[in-house]
Amino acid sequence: MTLGVRGALFDPEGQVFLVRHSYVPGWYLPGGGVDPGETIEQAFAREMSEEGGFVIEGPPELFGLYLNRGLSRRDHVALYVSRRWRVENPPKLPNLEIVESGFFPVDALPEGATAATRRRLAEIAGAERSPDW
Repeated sequence: MTLGVRGALFDPEGQVFLVRHSYVPGWYLPGGGVDPGETIEQAFAREMSEEGGFVIEGPPELFGLYLNRGLSRRDHVALYVSRRWRVENPPKLPNLEIVESGFFPVDALPEGATAATRRRLAEIAGAERSPDW
């Protein structure tokens, strides 16, 4: 089984932080893989730091655990929600991984926001949850 993490980080105005990667098209919730010996929460904190310079303050909410059938039958994604964070050492963009990032209103996501990103944000807003990413 492989395990990844994604984060829905919201600012005080309710906007969500998204990233655009150099190696795949579209806008995504930030995240990545869980390294050996790392807890899921540690991976979440590390990925948010690497992709946006965020330091998570207080425990994040584990919103859901999803099967990512599009990648493999054994790939799972843990989605965390955080509204308590600060920015420390934001990455210089573009870099090898992230070419663009920013906060966006949930009802006005950038063109190219992925279907999975849109589904997860709808679920966070109250739509019925799916077990699939």
